[in-house]
This record gives sequence, structure tokens and C-alpha cells, in this order.
Amino acid sequence: MDPDIEVERIFRQENSEEDEEEKMKRPPSSYGSMKSDASVVMDEEEKMEEADQVSFAFPFPVSLPASTAHEGTGLQMIRSASPETLCTTTTQQTKPPGAVVIDTRSSDLEDFSEHDDDEEDADEVLIANSPEPPEPVEPEDTMQDENGQPGRLHPEQDLPHIFKSIQSVLTELTSDDLLKFKVSFYQWEPKMSLPQVMEGDLLDFVDRILEILGQDRSLLHTISTLENIGKKPEADELRNNCKRALIRYRLKQYLIEKHQIIREGVVRAGRQNLLDNIYVEPHVTTRGYGGVDPSHEFGRSPMSPSPLQVPTADTFVGLNNLFRLQTDDGKPVRTVVTTGIPGIGLTVSVGRVSLDWAELRANRDLQFVIKLSFRSFWLLRKKELPLSQKTSIVELIQYHHPECKDMKHLEEEDCKFLIIMDSFDCYQASLDWQNAPVINDNYTQAHPDVLIVNIIRGTVLRGARVWILGRRAAVSQIPSQYIDVVTELQGFSDEKVEEFLTIRFCNAELTRKIVAHYKHLPSLRILARHPLVCWMVATVFERCYRYRDYGVHPPRLTPFHGSILIFQTNRKMEYYYGLPENKLKWTTDEKNQLNKIGKMALKMLERNTGVFFEEDVKEFGLKVTDVTVFSGLCAELPTAASGSKRTYCFLHFSFQEFMAALYVFTMFRSESKNVLDTALLHKPKLFTPKDQTKSAVGLVQCALARTLASPPGYYDMFLRFLCGMLNPDCHDSLMRGCLYTHNAPKVAGLDDVQRLLEQTIQNAEENRVENLKECLREMTQKDE
Repeated sequence: MDPDIEVERIFRQENSEEDEEEKMKRPPSSYGSMKSDASVVMDEEEKMEEADQVSFAFPFPVSLPASTAHEGTGLQMIRSASPETLCTTTTQQTKPPGAVVIDTRSSDLEDFSEHDDDEEDADEVLIANSPEPPEPVEPEDTMQDENGQPGRLHPEQDLPHIFKSIQSVLTELTSDDLLKFKVSFYQWEPKMSLPQVMEGDLLDFVDRILEILGQDRSLLHTISTLENIGKKPEADELRNNCKRALIRYRLKQYLIEKHQIIREGVVRAGRQNLLDNIYVEPHVTTRGYGGVDPSHEFGRSPMSPSPLQVPTADTFVGLNNLFRLQTDDGKPVRTVVTTGIPGIGLTVSVGRVSLDWAELRANRDLQFVIKLSFRSFWLLRKKELPLSQKTSIVELIQYHHPECKDMKHLEEEDCKFLIIMDSFDCYQASLDWQNAPVINDNYTQAHPDVLIVNIIRGTVLRGARVWILGRRAAVSQIPSQYIDVVTELQGFSDEKVEEFLTIRFCNAELTRKIVAHYKHLPSLRILARHPLVCWMVATVFERCYRYRDYGVHPPRLTPFHGSILIFQTNRKMEYYYGLPENKLKWTTDEKNQLNKIGKMALKMLERNTGVFFEEDVKEFGLKVTDVTVFSGLCAELPTAASGSKRTYCFLHFSFQEFMAALYVFTMFRSESKNVLDTALLHKPKLFTPKDQTKSAVGLVQCALARTLASPPGYYDMFLRFLCGMLNPDCHDSLMRGCLYTHNAPKVAGLDDVQRLLEQTIQNAEENRVENLKECLREMTQKDE
């Protein structure tokens, strides 16, 4: 071999070894500016350890850390020797003016050097003068997140504070204690390998655990490891320094555990859905009109004294932006009330806001989100707290959230936090807004009634934002001077209905079939804008399409309304009466109450009105609260002016027609009475006069006479629901065990009813034929 070539090869080999040795050196840390005063001492200790290497052999093999996926924080600290180095937020904040950040993930530096044909120019080394970065520049309060919201975390809950706190505590450990700490940390942390724990200095270690584990897990694991090696004072010091972050973490975990999985209907093991996977945000408006959809298949909605209105799109606001609203004088809102008709999704909305805060998707500037449900208040008051016993608001918070014990932050002026008080209608005690004593601090003990009044007044938890949710009939008792903004959930638009059905199923063909199937019925298409009905559509049709040849005929409307009635009644017994799921048996009182509501609905139909008042409720022997709040079938409409009578209506005008038909059918089946007998205009020759009105055909004949004698649309849906109730699948299957006993016989004479409907269709006017055909289909079509 040529000697010159051999010398050149040896020279290149030496240079490559020097390059490899240079790469092994630790680059400046992203948090280099955060070195403590003890850094010099650490450097001296490292030199002493190097001098003693002969007498002390390291007990673990040392190797370069393997590449890891940074799943903890999504934040990669800059190390130029690493092929995974990213340009982090901290780097952008700390770089000097005019400096250029070089992405070292690629060895291709053509963008930073001029192209030259000369190979010697390509071999030149790019020298970068990179001084130690200054302190990170704290972003201003105007920093916004992806939702256009202020996303500024409190400094004590942000990453730099966690980094400094962990580094400061670990710096106080001796070299032996630090070794014990790393060994124990590695043994109880499966996400980190031994080289990742043992390699590098202390800054490298803190950098690495924050990258891989995230700030919450790093903090918790550091505290527990310090306690495991007998360093309890250091663990307590770290716990006190990061107490605000730890409380936030505990509250986040509570909200995630509570709201991450949505429980729909009867909870079944293995059939739970993640809220993120199926959630579609309903419209929320700052100008509510009651939340009742005025659309109707026959184009009528007889609401008096004024017709129902629909809010415009310019009044819509996002759920996560509720506390970005301002009062008329430009001040931030403190108390926001959100209402909605039964089943519209108030509880799900609470879960969405809570989950978005817990997972840092929105409202990061809120240090804490604390949930104090009115239902919890009521259970505490009713079962566990005698009337004579008193408690403070701080004790109540600690009772429901033990992790908030000894939390003094709520007293601070700059502490911005949210109190969520949902289910206002569950608190069944009356509140004395005028005479309740005033409480001026968070530690004064008082009765829960008094605490609730003072929370809403703003005399306790002064720094809190308060979000109150409940049905309008319940929250309307709150004096207006204590409320900054009233919002209302409106339900879905047609586009959001399709979005809900689309994201719910992975099978695109099944989604297409369900969307096309529910659109066959105009009334069901209108009703599906209600989130509860939309969920029923998805659940029922998904199950039905498992059977062969399903979907040939349009769906029937009556079973959906019957399912709403059963669902809301069961929910009332479980939610307001506290009954377990396996004991939801309808009592005689429940059946009588529904019967009276149906009787009231029939009278309203005869008067051609869709609204009722308190005196109407009392006329039928009902309590206003039972009908307008607990039943889940009615809603309160906003009054036009103060002092006006409180106005109520059913969830939808078609539901009023269903309840009227249900009452007529129940009286016929249970008591053999035909309440429509007075409306019989003529008797068919086909039947004998004796007891003809007490038969099924006589009942339908009376309903037909009333329908055909009225303008189109007045009784057409009522007739359709009555015929639907005659279907055995409805009255003998769906309603059995609820309104009717298990041993009740099926309704007889349906063949005669079918012949009557067919004859009527042949002789009816053209504008009546379509609805009569639907009546016949509702009665005769079997469940597929």
C-alpha cells in the first residue's frame, strides 16, 4: 500500500474519532439558564468522581439513551447531538434578536451554505457561536390557544416552574442519594430505560423525564421516589412548591374520570363510548326563546299569545367561550346561567367543558375547575346534614374534593377559577333570596340553603366564575340582579344531526342507511334535532339494521314518542327520587300523573293552543313543579315582560298530540271509556249501535269524525298516534309493564279498524289521503 495513502487514512480515522468524542459531549440545555447556585459544586463533584473512577466502578453499564417517542408533553428539549431535536417554544422565547435557529435533525446544510463545485468548500465546518440562553421571556396575557382563547397558564402550573422546582430539590441531594434516587426512579417507572435515567448530568435527567413522562407524572413520581428513599423533607418541600400544580392535576383527574366516558341510556359493560368520539356541540345562544322547535309536519304550531321564535346565528356562542362574554358595561361576566329543555344535553355540555379544560384544550387561564352539583348539595342536605348543622363553603369543597384540603389559593385576588353548579332543578328546597343572611368569607359556617344563595350573590368565593345549569322552570327563581348572562341550548341543526350519526359509526354504509332511513319521516326528521331523539335514532336503527331486509318500509313514529315518555319517566324516578335502575317500577301515582297530563294535552288540543299556565295545571289536580320540572315532558317559555304569567308548553307540539292520544287510548283500554264519544257525528252502517263506541273501531270512528270535521292539520297527528297505539307492538310490547300491566289482554277488533280506514281512504279528499295512509301503516306495520 502507498505510504501516503496509509498516512491519510490514519489521519482521517483520528479525525473521525475526535468527531465522535465531540458528539458525546453534552450540548447546552434548553433550561441552561435555570442553573442553581449549586451548579459549581456539582461540577467539582463530577471532577472528583472522575478522579476516583479507579477505586469506584459504576454498577451499571453505560450506553447512549435510545430514541424515545415524546408522548408526555409533546415538548422536545434542544440537544444538537440528537437526531430528534426540535425547535421548542422555549427556544423561540430565549433566542437573541436576529439569531437563527438551525434544525439539526437533517445533515443537509445546503440551505445555510453556498453551493460550490469545490469539494474543499463542502468540507468546511460550520461554526455557530451559541451563548447560554437568557431567562425565558414570559408570554403576555394575550397569548391565545387554538380556540382563540387566552391560554396563559398560571406560572406555578407551567413547565418552567416545575422544572426549576424538581431541579432545586434534587440538587440538594448528595451523589450517593442521587444515585439511590435514580435507581428507585428507574425501578418504578416502566416508561424509561436504565440508560435514560443514568446517563448525563442532573439537567439532562430533569429534561428527559419531563419530555418522556410529562410534567404531572414527573412531579408525582419525583415526590414518591424521594419518600421511598427516606427523603421526606425534600418531598414535602417539592410538594409545597408545586402545590398549585398538584391540586390542578387532582381536579383534572377527577373530571377526566367522571366525563371521559359518556353513559347513554342503560349502561352496559363493554358498550361505553368516549365523549370525544361522539360529541357534537349543540347551538348555544345568548337570546333564548324557550328552546322548543316550532317546526311541524303540517306547518302549524298554535303557540299563543305569541308564536315560537328561533334565535339567529349571530347570537350563537361556543361553550368554551361562555366566560369570554362581557356584561353591558364591558366587564367580564361572573355568573352565567345555561338553560334548556329536558334531554337537550346540559349534563353532556358540562362534561365537554370539563374535559376540554382538564386536557388543556381550552380555558387554560382557569387555574381550577371545581364541580359542586346541586344534586350533591341536595343529597348532602337531605341525608347527611341535619337542618341544625352548619358548614362552610371551604368545608363543602373539601368534602366533595378531598385533594383541595388546606387550599388557600381561592382567597387570592389573582386566582381565577370556575365553579360548575349543574342540575339546579334537583335542589328541591325553596331558597330565600331576600332574607338569607349575608356571608362575607369562605370559612363562615351556614346552612346549605344560605351557602347557595351567597355563592350566587357573590359574597363568598368572590374570585370565582359561576356556571349554573338547569331547566328554565327551576332557574327562573334566581333574581336577575345576580345573573350576568342567560344562555340556552338549542339542540342540533340538520347538518349537526348528520354529523352526529356519521361520527358515531365506523361503518360508512351503515351510516348512510341510517341517515336515509330517518329522513323518510318528516316528523322524525324534525324531532331528531333534539339530541335525545337523535341518540335514540342512532341506537334503534343500528340494532334494527342487524336484521336482514330491514329498512324496506319507513319507520313508525309512535314508538319513538313512546320511548321518549318511558325514558324521561324512568329518569325522573332515578334522578329526582333516587331510585336504583333495577327498581324503576311505575307506581299508580306515576300512571295517574301521566294520565292527567294527557288529559290536559287533549283539552289544549281542543282549544287549539300549545301553551298552558299554572292555573291549567292545578285545574287537573297536578303540581306545577311535577309537570314543568320533574316530568321531563314540558318546558317553560320566557315571559315577554316582568310580571307576566309564567308560560309553559310540551317539548314539541307533536308530543302534546301524542300525550292526548295516549290519554284517549289509556282510558279506552284501562277503563273501557271512549272520551271522544261526544264528538261522534255519524255512525257507520256497518256496525250495530249497541256499545259501538266502546270498541276499537268505535274509538277510531270518533277520532276520524273529529279529524275530518276540522281544518287539515288540527287532529291529523293525533289520529296517527291513536292508530299507532292500537298496534300490538306498541301497546302490548313497548308499554307493557309501564302504563299497562303484563297480563292485560291485547286490543281486539283491529281488523274492523283496518277496514274502516281503508274505506275512509277511498272516500276521503285528496289532501287527507296521505295522512290516512300513514295512520293505516302505523297500526298495521310490524316491527321488522
